Amino acid sequence: MNKKTIKDIDVAGKRVLVRVDFNVPLKNGEITDETRIQAALPTIQYLLEQNAKVVLCSHLGRPKGEFKPEFSLAPVARRLQGLLPNKVTFATDVVGESADAAVANMENGEVVLLENLRYHKEETKNDPDFAKKLASYGDVFVNDAFGAVHRAHASTAAVAENLPAVAGFLIEKELQFLGNAVENPERPFVAILGGAKIADKIGVIENLFSKVDSLIIGGGMANTFLAAQDIDMKNSLVDQDSIETAKELLKKAKMLGVKFLLPIDVVAADKFDNEAKTVMVPVENIPDGYMALDIGASTRMIFAEEINKAKTVVWNGPMGVAEMSSFAGGTRAVAEAMANAEEAVTIIGGGDSAAAVKSLGYGEKMSHISTGGGASLEFLEGKVLPGIAALDDAE
Repeated sequence: MNKKTIKDIDVAGKRVLVRVDFNVPLKNGEITDETRIQAALPTIQYLLEQNAKVVLCSHLGRPKGEFKPEFSLAPVARRLQGLLPNKVTFATDVVGESADAAVANMENGEVVLLENLRYHKEETKNDPDFAKKLASYGDVFVNDAFGAVHRAHASTAAVAENLPAVAGFLIEKELQFLGNAVENPERPFVAILGGAKIADKIGVIENLFSKVDSLIIGGGMANTFLAAQDIDMKNSLVDQDSIETAKELLKKAKMLGVKFLLPIDVVAADKFDNEAKTVMVPVENIPDGYMALDIGASTRMIFAEEINKAKTVVWNGPMGVAEMSSFAGGTRAVAEAMANAEEAVTIIGGGDSAAAVKSLGYGEKMSHISTGGGASLEFLEGKVLPGIAALDDAE
């Protein structure tokens, strides 16, 4: 972590513009999962303890530059008022009269939450004028929205050109866990990748080859690797355009001595439906008309044994169609194995894996659950994250 953090600057009496990730799920105007709000609290509370004026900004959903009431941050403001003893004011716009007045009237130790950044097209266009206006609400900029650092947006990139820019505690923690895993892992280091498409994770696989001892592949992407070994996957999802790539990656793993684990058996179904007729069969014996929708019992045991031997485990992507209970067994088995790997540093790379681990009740057992699926994937791929690159370097 060679970037400055909030501990490196004096914020007392200053207006601190903080980019947070309050992109929370809402149902009928109520927050259904406040993980991201909780993750931002240490930074907010620290700044308030330092007697700063805290101006929070975030996106929520994809309103595509238009005001849509269902994407308002008002429910988040109400929740913050319940979580913080300090005064929390909600500005009903981002860079307008309400925001101007709310920020102008702030006292030390108070909070203002601006309305949804993405009500303005300029946000996703990384517009310098919009960023300048945002920056006018702060003397210092703190980025603590790890879930958005892989985007070069006005509130993550351009704004940092106008103010001293540092990382909050959440970003510091994310980079510490992911950075150590990638650059200095305790070994054996096992990476687990799932999800549907190889194309989304080619860069990640290639970057991890030089770092991991074992690579475990499950989910829909495993079907393509199996098809690349001339196994007839019948009606399973296979990315035909990536077959040659899969062959190359298998070859490369062998050449580099990386253990490459694929399913040996699957739960196959006659249709893509939770009520479908299912069979558990070796990968070579999928019946005609059936599709692989989860890893089988023998595969779960093999994967769990590999996880059990590890000292560092990083997981991104489910092992099957985990949103359907009939095909969530493989994802549950991996979560359980990681929860039981008490000697290991266990990192969940956000997204579907994070949701699965939490819903299964294993969240507390993991060393770290990333708040950014896309950002953690790009980090594992070795890409430059614009929101991190824009921050001031530590001396």
